[in-house]
Amino acid sequence: MTNLTRKKAKSCSDHNAVFTANGMIIEPMNSVLKRVWVPGAVIIGAGPSGLAAAACLKKMEVPFLIIEKENCLASLWKLKTYDRLKLHLPKEFCKLPHFPFPPEIPSYAEKQQFISYVEAYAEHFSIEPLFGKEVKRAKYDGTMGLWQVQTNDTEFVCRWLIVATGENAEPVLPQIDGLTEFRGNILHTSEYKNGADFKGSKVLVVGCGNSGMEIGLDLCNSGAQVSVVVRDKLHVLPREVLGQSTFALSMRLLKWFPVRLVDRFLLLCSWLILGDICQMGITRPEIGPLELKNTSGKTPVLDVGTIAKIKSGHIKIVNGVKRFTSRGVEFVDGRSDEYESIILATGYRSNVASWLMVNSNSLCT
Repeated sequence: MTNLTRKKAKSCSDHNAVFTANGMIIEPMNSVLKRVWVPGAVIIGAGPSGLAAAACLKKMEVPFLIIEKENCLASLWKLKTYDRLKLHLPKEFCKLPHFPFPPEIPSYAEKQQFISYVEAYAEHFSIEPLFGKEVKRAKYDGTMGLWQVQTNDTEFVCRWLIVATGENAEPVLPQIDGLTEFRGNILHTSEYKNGADFKGSKVLVVGCGNSGMEIGLDLCNSGAQVSVVVRDKLHVLPREVLGQSTFALSMRLLKWFPVRLVDRFLLLCSWLILGDICQMGITRPEIGPLELKNTSGKTPVLDVGTIAKIKSGHIKIVNGVKRFTSRGVEFVDGRSDEYESIILATGYRSNVASWLMVNSNSLCT
């Protein structure tokens, strides 16, 4: 316990403070909130990143506390992903620090396999988050040199704050006219599980990232009539080239060759393996996939079978949506069509800016 914490502990002792075994001090504040002094770091988020940070701190014997708004580890994986999800990259690029995947796990681990790995990771390092703690505000007190993290029922005070909530905290809903007028089913990908309930129905997937393309494939395999909206230019690459992960191969090539040359190689491989996607209604950007990722953050789609379904006509590619109607969609090219369900594969966004109050002096990277 630091000297600063000892001083705080002394001041708390007059208020019936409770000292816990791991050095935390719980002080009643009012009828609603209680204050908890954490002699180390507070980590917000019990997903893979938060657990990895906790394990590394534990290795260095730095005290910490993880708080998580949901009631489980890896809540995004458990609660907001579809059943057929697998790692898009080989497991060696997704392992957490100091704990490899079991050898029996395949290279592209399935959803439940990855969840089991994360749970085993937490058990191995004896990491026990506090669940049901949704952060309302986090503010740095420069006078005290401490962070104040307010949740639904507790204020945590700590020396360091680690934000590990990721970029997928909230679903993004498109601002398209008429969305509320549509009388069929509307789901965001965070609510989609599998295509069993969509067999025989006509479904429009709005969004063509990795999730949108994979959900389109899942719906098609389940017997739905699927159309996928491709509004912008995008790169689609095969997940593997010559039996090797496209990502792993790219990383190796970048050690020896410039980005633009590696991009040309990847596009050539894509053309040989997938064919000319421009003939399928998908336009590639002017710059290569790796350069585009470096400059804009836009990730290429790694194909797991969707392109073959587009080629065979089982999945249709349609233009951007102009507006929704009560029974379907009007597209920007003037066409219209009717659908029974709409799947919004429009991504997620971080919500950190809504509760993290910072200035440049309180942050480090």
